[in-house]
Amino acid sequence: MSATDGPQPQFVQNVTAVNGFAYGAIGADIHVFGDGSPVYLLKNWQPAVPADPAWLRELPSRMLNSRFEVVPFTGRETELAELRAWRDGGPRLAARWIHAPGGQGKTRLAARFADETQDGGWRVVTAVHGPGSVQPPPGSQDLTLNGHGGVLLVVDYADRWPLTHLTWLFSDALLHQDLPTRILLLARTADAWPAVRASLANHRATASSRALDAPPDGPAMYRAARDAFAVRYGAPVGSVPGSAPSYELTLALHMAALVVVDAQVHGRRAPTDLAELTVYLLDREHLHWATLHARGDAGATPPAAMNKAVFAAALTGAADRTHGIEVVRELRLGTPVDRVLDDHAHCYPSARDGGGTVLEPLYPDRLAEDFLALTLPGHQADYPAMGWAEEVIGALLGRHAGRGVTFLAAAAQRWPHVGPHHLYPILATAPGLALAAGSAALSALAALDDVPLRLLAAVEERFPVGRHVELDAGMAAVTRRLVTELLALDDSPVSRAVGCQHLSTRLLNAGLDAEALEVAQRGVIAARELDDDVPVLAAALGRLGDCLAHNGRPAEALRATEEAAALAEAERARHEPLYAGILADLAVRLAETGQHQDALEVGERAAMALRRLSAADPAHKPRLADALHAHGRQLSHQGLQTESVAVSREALSLRLSLAEQDAAGHEPGLAASLLTLSAQLAREGRRAEALACSQQAVESMRALARADPTAHDAGLAHALKVLGADLAETGQLMEGIDTTAESIAVWRRLARDNPAAHSAELSKSLSNLALLRLSADPPTQALPAAAEAVQLMQLRHADAPELHRADLGRCLSILAVCLDATGRRQERIEAAVGAVRQYEAAWKADPVRYAFDLARVLHQMGRYLADDERWADALGPLEGGLALAEAYVHVDPATYAPLISELRTALDHCRRRIRQPWWRRRGQRPRG
Repeated sequence: MSATDGPQPQFVQNVTAVNGFAYGAIGADIHVFGDGSPVYLLKNWQPAVPADPAWLRELPSRMLNSRFEVVPFTGRETELAELRAWRDGGPRLAARWIHAPGGQGKTRLAARFADETQDGGWRVVTAVHGPGSVQPPPGSQDLTLNGHGGVLLVVDYADRWPLTHLTWLFSDALLHQDLPTRILLLARTADAWPAVRASLANHRATASSRALDAPPDGPAMYRAARDAFAVRYGAPVGSVPGSAPSYELTLALHMAALVVVDAQVHGRRAPTDLAELTVYLLDREHLHWATLHARGDAGATPPAAMNKAVFAAALTGAADRTHGIEVVRELRLGTPVDRVLDDHAHCYPSARDGGGTVLEPLYPDRLAEDFLALTLPGHQADYPAMGWAEEVIGALLGRHAGRGVTFLAAAAQRWPHVGPHHLYPILATAPGLALAAGSAALSALAALDDVPLRLLAAVEERFPVGRHVELDAGMAAVTRRLVTELLALDDSPVSRAVGCQHLSTRLLNAGLDAEALEVAQRGVIAARELDDDVPVLAAALGRLGDCLAHNGRPAEALRATEEAAALAEAERARHEPLYAGILADLAVRLAETGQHQDALEVGERAAMALRRLSAADPAHKPRLADALHAHGRQLSHQGLQTESVAVSREALSLRLSLAEQDAAGHEPGLAASLLTLSAQLAREGRRAEALACSQQAVESMRALARADPTAHDAGLAHALKVLGADLAETGQLMEGIDTTAESIAVWRRLARDNPAAHSAELSKSLSNLALLRLSADPPTQALPAAAEAVQLMQLRHADAPELHRADLGRCLSILAVCLDATGRRQERIEAAVGAVRQYEAAWKADPVRYAFDLARVLHQMGRYLADDERWADALGPLEGGLALAEAYVHVDPATYAPLISELRTALDHCRRRIRQPWWRRRGQRPRG
């Protein structure tokens, strides 16, 4: 390159060395855990390389491995055409979730699409989940996009990734460049898709899903597979007779075709039953192990030891050699560990480029699941079960609970002995393994038809009392199944009331607000049937109030909570914790309905009660922190800033200590306290401190939303709104605009699903964006956001005027500012008049809180009238605003003083103009 070629793109490569391995990526990010292991690995797509037919024939199951592509792509032309259309149309960033049972052909479809896309000039990349023992191969991946028409990222086993890891992947720089970008996610079920879709929405990605149905032409697929296998065996195409079986699973058709070819070549009878097909293929594995041992030297791994090693690999998955050594030592095989690993790798070489891993499991996964099931005692199939299998599971499952419990649960769906004889007894002895396996494993366990209630109850007993951001969804699934089954056995009113209250709490924690409300309503109906159990009814009504509030129905929430509080007060002597908790909820419900003075008084009583309880029993501290947080907000709303900051700092201190003990349970509350403190510091003019608090809150909420977007996206959107304002106030205007726009994107998606709960917050963020854009863009860029904000808030105001008067007044006031900036003088006055009307109504209901805002919009309206030389018309608003501000200046002198000065200046100017002759007011001289 010559010096005249101009500037060249600069790329930074970050390479990290861990345990002797170096890995890096150019043009993408690397996320690592604290121990240096990667969260995920990105590598360029590599088309399948034809494998030696003789090597494939050694273990026929190798021909079923999609990475060797033995069978040509067949029968999925419609799905492939859909993927092409998805790739070539639509917005810059889009994701698609393709789900089907194991063996339905997802991976082959993705591989064909990836090959075509790469041939078309796109960069195609695969993401491999990286935590645990597997370290990446040496070297780096060049993922730069120069000269490429777009980027396609393929993620297999997406449903097995923790949601937090997928969301880190979605934030990778590779996916956020100025090129068309597509993310193809492959999974067995759609269970995880709603949460993943919510995470993608935070990146403004369009998202879609597609179930991969049974192959449209099973016989054709069977014939194509049979002919392809025949070629690998050296037999002429069409030389193997027989018709296609009536299987709906692609893998089952391939297995049948493979077995019929292998059986004919070796002079055996080909089974037709699916279970017998599996046994036939596993018999060939055993034959291969025995053949290798017979050919080897005296130290070769015996078949019995290989059987045990292959079983262990199915449980653990691939591992680096250090961890592989630990696993094989646990097996106590009597054969040198290194020899076992080497012989196993000879049979099952690493799927990773460059090797570097050992204990590669059987593929396809369904065959590995069946191998686990058939090796475990208790089935009736003609296959030797092993007495040591339970011991191996006991030794390895603890450290490999994520994969192990998931694979055993999948096997239990098809093999009835796996659950009752093996998985369930293990979990009954160690229920904590189910939690260690993760939220997806909890959901899978809850979905098994024969899972014992006693086991689910034992697992549920290990759940944290409150929320846990990584487990909330799985805990909700287990609690739903448990409560459903228990109520089928005992549907007495007390069982229904208690069960529904417990389930609605778990559902609410998981962000399943609509389902939580329906369950809470059933709980109240049941509790009302208990004439003499006031505490149960009070608790049920309190939970119903929470659920109604989360579903955007504040007036109904208040009524339910008021009834709960009245009942709890009658039982206060015997049930003070219940009374104090409901009282704290009542304070929040009163504030949500605009009754701020009452909320302040009730919140003070709740805090006092919870202080007493917490002094006697620290278990009440989380509830005290919640009450103090809410009370601090009310003090701030009433202009009591000094008291507000003191109470909010106390709440923050409590939540910090609680989060140190249990971060997953208390981080949401900690983030909320940081946002409240940020707002209070901003009011005091301490902008840098306010910004630090809101930045920390956003960081916490991002992590929470990654773990469970359904439960925490609203909190993230609110935190982003606050941060956007703080950034702008500290001079970082463009960053503030971008952050506020991100908040709007999240609110917009939430409002689409539940407008009653979220459209008001969307409106507020749009108004904020309009104000920020006035300072950065041409005024016309701000007007659409301001107008949309008013439209949305008018809809909320129509439903509940008493709740949204002040919010609508603010939106109208900001719209007036935007109209003024664009020269639409008459419309600005109309908007300002509307703002005054709304704030007047709000002020009459709560004078202290809204006096300043009413005085401010009266000043705004007076200025606009004066600008139009309507001096006499301007006097009324300006005089009214000044009188109001002077009457309430004692509430917050520092805030009111500048407004009073501006009102006096504007009023004096109007009065002088009125006293002037008409010709002087217009800047003219009379003709003489």
